[in-house]
Amino acid sequence: MTNTTLSDSLRTILDMRFSCRGYLAREVPSETIEAIVAIAQRTPSWCNSQPWQVIVTAPAATDRLRAALQTAPLLADDEWEIAPPKEYVGVYRDRRRICGWQLYESVGVTPGDREASARQAAENFRLFGAPHVAVITTEPRLGTYGVLDCGAYVNNFMLAAASLGVAAIAQAALASKAQVLREALPIPSDRQVVCGISFGYADPSHRANAFRTERAQISDVLTLVGQ
Repeated sequence: MTNTTLSDSLRTILDMRFSCRGYLAREVPSETIEAIVAIAQRTPSWCNSQPWQVIVTAPAATDRLRAALQTAPLLADDEWEIAPPKEYVGVYRDRRRICGWQLYESVGVTPGDREASARQAAENFRLFGAPHVAVITTEPRLGTYGVLDCGAYVNNFMLAAASLGVAAIAQAALASKAQVLREALPIPSDRQVVCGISFGYADPSHRANAFRTERAQISDVLTLVGQ
């Protein structure tokens, strides 16, 4: 296989991957889940420390977790074990708003309808109806770089899933309910919750799956330094 073919394959997977917010009830076979994890396990990490650990729920366990998340208080910011962003300003705020309005428009939420927007936000804790969720944890003593390595793992988990026809969405929102996760799942006390990944087979008829976010131009992110 040529370098061009490999590059085209990677671009195809990146282009087909999207943040899925509506799933079929169909269970992902255990061998497919194991294949996703096996591929993601090739993620590079600082000094090959591989700080990530992943807990994956089967549908029955997912439903129990879903119920627990939905009955927990909506705002529990003190449950974050890794500090979330302090604020979004400038271009980051703009990109966040555009993504949010794309989602709202796709599901029929009109500007100013706070009740409808709150219902859509609550879908995070319904896991968007996914049959599975993966919870990623890290070793606290590895600090920022341990979290960075886990971020690379999360990305590769989702790319591996996409390559096998499985849809996914990374959910930082689940980390805001760390205590709920700990009560529902066997998370060791000496590890920190990074995020969750809800996954399964995409519902092609779900309106939330109809839009795709844009990416910044290369000129907006790249600085080449000459000799």
